[in-house]
Amino acid sequence: MKLALAPFGVSPPPNFKSFITRIERLAAEAALGGADLLALPEYFSMVLAGASVTTPDLAAELAIVTAQADELTAALRETAARHKIYLLAGSIPMRLGTVFNNRAAFIAPSGALAFQDKQCMTRFEAERWGITGGNPPQVFETSFGRIGVSICYDSEFPLHVRAQVTAGARLILIPSCTDSPAGFNRVRLSARARAIENQCYTAVIPLTGQAPWSVSINENYGQAALFTPCDAGFPPDGVAVAGRMNASELVFATVDFAAIDTLRTQGAVLNHRDWPEAIPPCPVVPLA
Repeated sequence: MKLALAPFGVSPPPNFKSFITRIERLAAEAALGGADLLALPEYFSMVLAGASVTTPDLAAELAIVTAQADELTAALRETAARHKIYLLAGSIPMRLGTVFNNRAAFIAPSGALAFQDKQCMTRFEAERWGITGGNPPQVFETSFGRIGVSICYDSEFPLHVRAQVTAGARLILIPSCTDSPAGFNRVRLSARARAIENQCYTAVIPLTGQAPWSVSINENYGQAALFTPCDAGFPPDGVAVAGRMNASELVFATVDFAAIDTLRTQGAVLNHRDWPEAIPPCPVVPLA
């Protein structure tokens, strides 16, 4: 399975149409490069607010993007179907009743859609933005195998990812939005640890660049990468592919699930097997 990881710069678009056109171009580039899945970062959708706000206003930014969430999701479904590619829109803030959730939309080439909510909020999200944790972890059944999504801060908690791995995920997508080298390293090092302790792939997809017009995404620091276990048949440092720091360009990476299966029975260590058998599996959502 070939991935196209899309670090996303935060330059504001003139309007909604131009924002969608930008994603269409990424999808076309990904498909041309042979990718089966295009992954976008956490809060990539907040760039939409730049078409309307001129001065930082957190409440206005949230209102603008949540009001367009359904239209955005519909457009992304059309994009995935048009380019015959899986698309992780990872993430879009959405209003559900009286609360706001941070939701990653996972879209199949057929246009089928499911969501993974962020469970654990950062202090900024909870204390200043009023976003709350959503549904627990699940995995998505694709034509290539089961895939999990762990949004940014969630990836820093081993049991979140372990529940997905126990349910059959061999790839964990980690869309991220980090505003400092410290935040970047928390997510990066957590992703590497999750790959080692579960003998799986993890892929980090960051938001990048500066947005002085914004409160929510004003500073962004990151590097797209695919991480692996550190064992025979994989890179000794567990870094399969890494893009340029703070760059907004597609990073292509290939995952081999058969190699993961072999490692889990023949590796120098058997981390996946040796976890305690006390963690129940999470639900499986069909998305083929």
